[in-house]
Amino acid sequence: MFSKWQWLLTQLFRTLWLRATLFGLLAVTVALIAIPIERAVDMEMPVTVTAESVIKILDILASSMLAVTTFSLGVMVTAYGSASSGATPRANQLIKQDTTTQNVLATFLGSFIFSLVAIITMQTGLYGETGRLILFITTMGVVTLIVITMLRWIEHLSKLGRLGETTQRVENATVTALREWVDHPSLGARPLESHQPPEEAALIYPLKTGYVQHVDTGKLSALAEEHDCAVGVLSITGHFAHPAKPLAWICAESEIDSARIQAAFSINDIRSFEQDPRFGLSVLAEIASRALSPAVNDPGTAIDVLSRSVRILLPWQERNLSEENVTYPRLFVPRMQLGDLLDDIYMPIARDAAGMVEIHRRLQQSLIALTANAPDKFHKEALRISALDLEHAEAHLTLEADKKAVRALAEKLREF
Repeated sequence: MFSKWQWLLTQLFRTLWLRATLFGLLAVTVALIAIPIERAVDMEMPVTVTAESVIKILDILASSMLAVTTFSLGVMVTAYGSASSGATPRANQLIKQDTTTQNVLATFLGSFIFSLVAIITMQTGLYGETGRLILFITTMGVVTLIVITMLRWIEHLSKLGRLGETTQRVENATVTALREWVDHPSLGARPLESHQPPEEAALIYPLKTGYVQHVDTGKLSALAEEHDCAVGVLSITGHFAHPAKPLAWICAESEIDSARIQAAFSINDIRSFEQDPRFGLSVLAEIASRALSPAVNDPGTAIDVLSRSVRILLPWQERNLSEENVTYPRLFVPRMQLGDLLDDIYMPIARDAAGMVEIHRRLQQSLIALTANAPDKFHKEALRISALDLEHAEAHLTLEADKKAVRALAEKLREF
């Protein structure tokens, strides 16, 4: 459960421009560090390095790194397009946060800046004999780093933007978000049983329209403790917020600046995978639905998504609703509902599977797998989804044998 500032810092460090800037500053520092070291070290060097030889190496490095950086940016843009067309545009934000790609581009750009600064410094005559040797050794270190980075980049290019890799990234992000709700069912607060606020409560409305990306429960709890009151969250992560829909309610005897509560909610134009497992499941369902479209006709991808759904949802059986998990006793937050999670992942697939019996069968088998692991947690909602999928199968399957196969699996689920 990150605070808003921790969450913002996490988002910042996932951006490409920041890594490139930091690597660029490091490159300038490394290129110029030979000057103070030369002045501090007063001894004869065992090897003499001419300025011409160092400049030639740096010139080759600068020109090649500029070309490689430009090429890598083109590859990255191509990967974005591949992820959008092969999976879903909603997965692009995970591709953009790929640390390997960002580190590779930042290394190439930093190497170019290092070479450029070193060439300029060499031409001005700021390096003596010792400085040239130090710069030469540093340049060899940079070349070694580039070689290692290129080897990693070549391996990474074989996966970047591919459907399987993109689906895996969505799965990992969804598991992380769901784990937070499993370990802290109401994000560390008390469960909000009713969305109807108390009569005496003051409602807090947002100033902008968009999706709630993050809720700083720690800040809301501190505000409740400060004013000796209760705060209820009405819009959790993933909810669409607008000025007519309240974000929260507060019961306080004295008036509280609503801006302090509004600041605890991060609202943006798009949904985020953090704190929002429903978004991750919806994106996986989009990938499966696109694969089931007549233009793509790839039922294998939909089957793969259904298999991943079991892995994602199984940790739900570990959810502990005891009072020991309440960190913020004055804050009330709605619980994530299993039915909503199942609807997000299974209902679009059941609808788009149409006459594909293999998809209906795998969906029923996924529900059986979940129920077999934790009947008390999954059985009720699994039965509901199973019945709806069976209706789709009965309406679209033509062969009676296919319908019987789906009915048999639905009946097996009822036996738990």
